[in-house]
Parts: sequence; C-alpha cells; structure tokens
Amino acid sequence: MKFKLILSTFLCAGFFVHAQQSPKKNQSKETKTTTEVTVKEEPKPAANERTIKVESTVVTNHAVNVNGKSIPYKATAGTLPVWDEEGKPIAGLFYTYYERSDISNRDKRPLVISFNGGPGSASVWMHIAYTGPVVLNIDDEGYPVQPYGYKENPYSILDVADIVYVDPVNTGYSRAINKDVPKEKFFGVRADIKYLAEWISTFVTRNNRWASPKFLIGESYGTTRVSGLALELQNNQWMYLNGVVLVSPTELGIERGGPVDAALRLPYFAATAWYHKLLPADLQSKDLTAMLPEVETFTINELMPAIAQGGMLSAEKKKAVAGKMARYSGLSEKVIMDYNLNVPTDFFWKELMRDKGYTVGRLDSRYRGIDKMSAGEGPDYNAELTSWLHSFTPAINMYIRNELNYKTDLKYNMFGSVYPWDKTGDQTGDNLRQAMAQNPYLHLLVQSGYYDGACDYFNAKYSMWQLDGAGKLQDRMTWEGYRSGHMMYLRKDDLKTANNHIREFIKKALPKEGEAAKF
Repeated sequence: MKFKLILSTFLCAGFFVHAQQSPKKNQSKETKTTTEVTVKEEPKPAANERTIKVESTVVTNHAVNVNGKSIPYKATAGTLPVWDEEGKPIAGLFYTYYERSDISNRDKRPLVISFNGGPGSASVWMHIAYTGPVVLNIDDEGYPVQPYGYKENPYSILDVADIVYVDPVNTGYSRAINKDVPKEKFFGVRADIKYLAEWISTFVTRNNRWASPKFLIGESYGTTRVSGLALELQNNQWMYLNGVVLVSPTELGIERGGPVDAALRLPYFAATAWYHKLLPADLQSKDLTAMLPEVETFTINELMPAIAQGGMLSAEKKKAVAGKMARYSGLSEKVIMDYNLNVPTDFFWKELMRDKGYTVGRLDSRYRGIDKMSAGEGPDYNAELTSWLHSFTPAINMYIRNELNYKTDLKYNMFGSVYPWDKTGDQTGDNLRQAMAQNPYLHLLVQSGYYDGACDYFNAKYSMWQLDGAGKLQDRMTWEGYRSGHMMYLRKDDLKTANNHIREFIKKALPKEGEAAKF
C-alpha cells in the first residue's frame, strides 16, 4: 500500500478540551462523546493550519456496547515526537489511544499497539473497521453504502485491552519536522523498525504502561513491521511482549523463490474460483474448507516438485499436472501449459472471469472490476481498493474531527510517499522467531483471508512452517482463516469471529498469577 511539508519545531504541551458535546447525528448515532479541554500556555490549535504540532493532545470520553455490555473509554488523539540520536525531535507521529476508563489499575491491563502496512499506509484500516470502538457504515459483505460514516463496533476488543493506533511518518497526520530531515531515518525495513521502537518506548513511558502486558498487531506490511519490532523492542528497548498478531502477513523476508513461489499460489486460485462458482461440480459441491486440503496436498506433494524439474519433466507428466491445476484453478489447461505451470497472479486476476467481462480483485478476489479491454495480462485497477476508499476516506476524516475533536487542515494521508523504501536487511520472520525463542511469554496469532491474492493464506501457512523449522514453538503459534480477503474484518461475520479470535488470544497469552517466564 502506497509532500513535503515544513512542520513547526515548537513543542506544544498539548491541548485538552472541557465541554459537553452531543453525538453527531449523521456520523455516529450510537457513539456518545464528552470532550475535555485543558489549555496550557494558550497553544494555538491545529485547526485552519496545514501544519501539525510535534506534540499535541485532545482527550474525549465515550462509551461503546461490546457484546451487550457498555464499556466506557477515554480517547486521546495527538502527536508525539520521534527523537534523533541527540534527543532532538525530527518528526511528529499521530496516534489515537483508547483506554477503558473504569479500570483503576492498569498493571494487568493489556495494551495493543496497532500498525497497518503499505509501507506507506495509515493505521486507518484496522482503526475504524476492525478492533476499535467504531466501524464503517458498509453492507454486511464490506461494500460501500451512502451516506458514508461510522457506527459503534459491538465486537471491539476494548473490553479486554487498551489500544493505540500509530501512523508512521508521512501517513495519516504524521510528518517529518522539515524537508531537511533525511528520508533514510524513516523509509526502509530497518530504519522503520528502529525509529518506531524508540517511539513506542516514549509512548509507553509517557503513559505509564511499562507494567502492562503488551501486544503488537500489524496488517499487510505492518506484519513485517511488528515482526521486526518484536525483537527490536526486546533487544534495544528491553521491552518484552506477550503476543504478536499478524493480519494478512507478508513473506517476512523468508526465501521462497522459484518453484516454491510459483506453486504456493494455487490454493488461493482454488479458493477464488470456488467463490465465483468456476470449479468442477464435485469440487464446487464441497464446502470451501473441505475442498482446500486436497489442493494444498497436491501443491506440496506434486506441483512444487513438478515445477522444480522444469524442462526435465516429461511431457506426459507436465500435461497431467496442468490438468489438475486447471481443475483446481478455474483456468484452462492450455493457459497453464503456456505458462509452464507458473501462472502469475496478475494474469489470474485478468483471466479467471475474462469471458464474463470481469476482472477479480487483488486484495479481495470477491470484488469484480471492469476493464477497458478484455485483452491483456492484468487488470486496469484494483477493484477492491477502489471500493474500500469509498468508505474509509470520508469516515476517518469525519470521525477524527467530529468525534475525537482533533481539528486540522492538514491532509490525512491514507497513503503517503515513503519512497525510495530500502528493502535490504529484511529478516523480520527470523527476528520474530528469535524473539519467541528468547521470550517464553511471547505468543503468535496469524489471521488470513482465503480470497486475499496479495498476502495469500497458504503463503502465511508456509511462513509459519519456516518460522519454526525445529517445531519447538508450535504450542505458541495459531493460524486462523476467514471467508473474505485482505481485510477480512470488512465482512460482518468475520468481523465478529476475527475479533473473538484476538480476544481469546490475548487471554491465552496472559500468564497465570505467579507463572514465571521459563521453558
């Protein structure tokens, strides 16, 4: 997922607001808001400005019904600095922090630190559609409806954990202090992990959360980020975690080129073809999760070795393998033979429903698109992302200003420029393995949508197998699959189920009273 602004170096002590506010009728009928303001040294608010303070704070009070119970909470929207090696601020990161307000002692209260991906994407996606106190106004399958807006989230994990959503530099309202700050400080696998670990340490210290059990959750590139952070926090901030949640994980720097990469796509192809009812009758009649194990077994035991043989594979065997691939993928045997059993995902999105006049979405292949021409090797656009931006962009801008009372004319970057991004040194999968090896408390939950073609579910399984080649961490690793795509939580049934999985994961990862961290 995918301006330079000169920011003031003035450090604002923060502004807090003390006044009653009615719920906004058009945005959130069920969200009750009280806003508190305390003014120190009469700082100017960010409203009507195109800059944002390196430090700023607005606090509001709310309640949300979760699983039938009213949960009061305090929301803090603001910015905290990123420091350089000399202790000078070089950027301000925007965050939104939700704390359940009927908790007297937070020492045992879990804290979830949430990132999205891109790497140039704001934390908006999980913030207002998954774990937070509000969700989008969308239909039950995740498609946009009007009027745009949001409503309370009856499945939020706020009942069991406090949550902070963090926007890395150039996403959301987060920016470098000025154009002279080197991009290399932020834009790269290792730089991103390093500065965010420092920022998390500042946040935890400022908010007195060192005693709390801590969890990281990341989506898409955010899974690369939090996998690296797990070890960085332990080794260089001396902060130990209880859990990491990977939502639609990337490859995490785990090598899988050649035959492995080519073969691992097939189970995703099969899931998508099943959804669009393009498989043979005997497969189509089975439930999705009853059909996929057959495809997975073929992928590992037959397809991967066949592709590895390349030109040494006999014509007869190649045709037999292509026939099975056609049976499982919804593509023709000829097309598969033309690609020497190595069908690119771009071509699959274009080809699967070409004869029906549609493409299928990359991040969620339930979505269909319409191209200018039926010919071609890939879709004109990502049908699912266009659909999602319908719903998310109005909602986050309305929600931050109207409910969280954080007012600024700075553009909220759904996607911000973070290029060039230095991809070298990505060993984040092994970083996560090492963190788990060092920390007996640390648990892992992986969540995947069956129809995600960018970070597909079978690649996520493969990553888990490679993370723990020795098989010594299995009792602390869990994988869950959902009948949707990259943002599985946009589908109402999966929103409930996936949040429940996180809720149970958090409870499981909390040690019993007096239980020591040892093997």
